[in-house]
Amino acid sequence: MNATQPHPHKTDLTVTHVLAELLERLEHSAVPVGAEQYRSVVLHLVSELGDVEPGVALGALLDTHPAAAELYENVNYQYAGLCRSALDASLAAEQQAKEALNRAMGKAVNPSNPQPKEDPNHGKS
Repeated sequence: MNATQPHPHKTDLTVTHVLAELLERLEHSAVPVGAEQYRSVVLHLVSELGDVEPGVALGALLDTHPAAAELYENVNYQYAGLCRSALDASLAAEQQAKEALNRAMGKAVNPSNPQPKEDPNHGKS
């Protein structure tokens, strides 16, 4: 029988903290940042976040590093959605995304009537 060992979570957040700090600096840099450098930091941070023990210490780190918190939400979206974002901000972002998609598809949305009207001649020659 081939039993898998549970993956032990790290409790030392030193590396995670350094990477979160670096990501914040890259996010707020006045100097353009290379895509490969940014990608490397993000991938390393994603790896660290996957190994870190969830809890108070991780929550405190994410509270003080918004870019890392956003990355954490995106990586864990399938499990918890936008668990670290305020509900109002998440709802507003979802509504803006829907409006943008409707505009991109050529369907203007009237705020008083949120359902786009169907073209009565659609599909008719």
